[in-house]
Amino acid sequence: MSDNISAPPGTVTGSEAATEGFWNRIIAILSVIIVGAVAFLILGPRPEVGGSLDVSALPFVNMTLNSITTVLLLIAFWFIRARRIGAHKNAMLLAFGTSTAFLVTYVIYHWFKAGPRAYAGDWTTFYYVVLISHIVLAIFVVPLALTTLHRGWIRQDARHRALAKVSLPIWLYVSVTGVLLYVLLYP
Repeated sequence: MSDNISAPPGTVTGSEAATEGFWNRIIAILSVIIVGAVAFLILGPRPEVGGSLDVSALPFVNMTLNSITTVLLLIAFWFIRARRIGAHKNAMLLAFGTSTAFLVTYVIYHWFKAGPRAYAGDWTTFYYVVLISHIVLAIFVVPLALTTLHRGWIRQDARHRALAKVSLPIWLYVSVTGVLLYVLLYP
């Protein structure tokens, strides 16, 4: 069957499958690079760059970006429930932008800082439960968000909607717990 013949709705043609495979590989590669880079910055050795750049304000910037992302995700959800697809798309692109800005400032902070800040509060068990769940889900939110955005961008609406039911709650959790972790670390 030629790709020029109209296929029934929901059918993926050969060229569409090849394109989707290409983007799935790109998303997988980006996800591995992003997660690997963050893990290296937190756990790996650092060059001697301490003091060359004041990054002390970046945790507040990161918390602010996480807060904005949370609000944008909720607004985007409201827009899609109201069937305002264009507004939903714009809000999601802004949420992706603030998440990307968070990632950039997070990487800069951990490059120029000696390591993660130690928790010194009274809620140690709660803190570590939130921290561990935040880290694990943050690993998954990268490929989930990228794949969901891609499916929405190319208007694979049914597949986008199905994946968004998983990725949105995880992305929201990661954003909200990012703010909560800041509040616990910087009272």
